[in-house]
Amino acid sequence: MTGTPVPIILDVDTGIDDAMALMFAVRSPRIDLRAITCVAGNTGVEQVVRNTLYVLDTLGAPDIPVARGAHRPLLAPLHAADHVHGRDGLGGFSRPSDRRLSPHTAVELLRSELMSAVGNGERITLVPTAPLTNIALLLRTHPEVAAGIERIVFMGGSAERGNATAVAEFNVWHDPEAAAITLAAAGQLDIPVTMYGLDVFDQVTVTATEAAELRRHSDPAAQLAGAILEFQCRVFGLDRATIGDAGTVCAVADPAGLTTRAWPVRVDYGHGFGRGQTIVDKRHRGPDLDADPHREAQYPATVVDVAIEVAAEKYARVWQATIAD
Repeated sequence: MTGTPVPIILDVDTGIDDAMALMFAVRSPRIDLRAITCVAGNTGVEQVVRNTLYVLDTLGAPDIPVARGAHRPLLAPLHAADHVHGRDGLGGFSRPSDRRLSPHTAVELLRSELMSAVGNGERITLVPTAPLTNIALLLRTHPEVAAGIERIVFMGGSAERGNATAVAEFNVWHDPEAAAITLAAAGQLDIPVTMYGLDVFDQVTVTATEAAELRRHSDPAAQLAGAILEFQCRVFGLDRATIGDAGTVCAVADPAGLTTRAWPVRVDYGHGFGRGQTIVDKRHRGPDLDADPHREAQYPATVVDVAIEVAAEKYARVWQATIAD
């Protein structure tokens, strides 16, 4: 991977896999991390903030702005994922931090960074690895920021199956109204979108042996990464763990490692068994598609670059080398 670093803003609900995404974003020479915004998801937003600041401490990261965002989904109640991430959202490894939080809200910080980019003739890639609550609020409140967005690359959704439910992936299921608004706004504002969903999410893995090696590393961030991966192995009873959200940032650093297809996507935000499903329309154009009664829906599907294949081994090796460098 060569070339100019990609400027990004991470939107996180840190989370064991968000932690690994943060580590890669801070240390990768291919990424220029401008800011971090926090949102409720894997755990409550106050704990998300604490976890994020602590991970930055272990990295010895510079003073990257971190802002607190939405404390709950737009309409639904908060549904934390303690059963996967532990009661503190970080596998029990979270610690206090002396880092200062930005005085701005997440939406304010996002707008400030994006409008500064517009003024500098730049565009920033938004990388949400969390429910899309902050992003929906941003795009509907400040549509002018579209001029500063290169692309939205989000971890969420699936073209095939779910994990929170049989058909819904957790980040989208947690706030499907926000996901629907984000996709609709992106389509209306001509913002390109890449969906790094469950179809590729679980493929980029590290073995339990490699996790143990990271835990024994002299670097505090590598030690934390190894401990988190070992925790994940125990939770799922497997001999390997996914780097999860970190794969999304790898895909920004090395987009050639991701195979996508441009398909129309809409989100089911009803209250039945399909709530939170990303409905990916893989049909070829023809009479059936032309006659689809949903074609003229109030919120038409947005064409999204849906990830269907990933260079899993390559991303896993690059992530490990970057964390343990």
